[in-house]
Amino acid sequence: MAETAIYLYCIVHASKMPPAAGVPSGLPGATRPALSTLARSFRVVTATVPLEVYGSDALESSLRNVQWVSDIAVAHESVVEHFTRAAACTVIPMKLFTMFSSEELAYAAMRPRLPEFQTIVRRIAGCEEWGVRITPRAATGAESAGEMTPAASGTAFLAAKKAARDVARQSASAVAEAAEDAYCVLSAIARDVRRRGDTPEGATSPPLLDAAFLVPSTRRKRFTAAVKKVADSSDRISVTLTGPWPSYNFIDSGSNA
Repeated sequence: MAETAIYLYCIVHASKMPPAAGVPSGLPGATRPALSTLARSFRVVTATVPLEVYGSDALESSLRNVQWVSDIAVAHESVVEHFTRAAACTVIPMKLFTMFSSEELAYAAMRPRLPEFQTIVRRIAGCEEWGVRITPRAATGAESAGEMTPAASGTAFLAAKKAARDVARQSASAVAEAAEDAYCVLSAIARDVRRRGDTPEGATSPPLLDAAFLVPSTRRKRFTAAVKKVADSSDRISVTLTGPWPSYNFIDSGSNA
């Protein structure tokens, strides 16, 4: 018999057991996701996975395959999002590849964290996560050159160069101020916010703003309208909005979540 492990997708807080109908199939090679009660209103969503695919030795090799990891992440996320959309559910998503050697060990690891889960539920209940990234909009040729014209003398040339640098500094300051103003406006609508410091893959410099906003679902239209207003208010910045997502950036958990 093949060796297996227990894969943990998420913790679901709900007064009643959510229906299992319509749950996505989840990870390739795994059993279908199943719900069981952890304690009181807390449920765990798990599946059994083969160690020949998801064991540490196999993962060491597979994690170098970007497409495979991407496919696994999409499958994991589809299960988490299914319960996020369910009525009267608050979902605490687990990180990719959260696994235990048995159900007993999974329960033993999760039960001591119930006070932590209670705190997280109070923070994220009724909310959804949105991502906002603001980057400088590419300058036109005239702007990037500072609209310099041929100088009649060396002194005039140096003065023109200084003027161009001053314009560039003023432009950079205005762009940074626009991003910070946007952060303040959007933060006032959200319940919580987390700045993210990682530079996106392929970017040559950090974005002006890369943040996750925890937004009450009742404020979704207000928040997205505010993002659109920010995007339309300045031709100096580009704004990217993503979401809604499960509240990955707001669970503030320990080793497994």
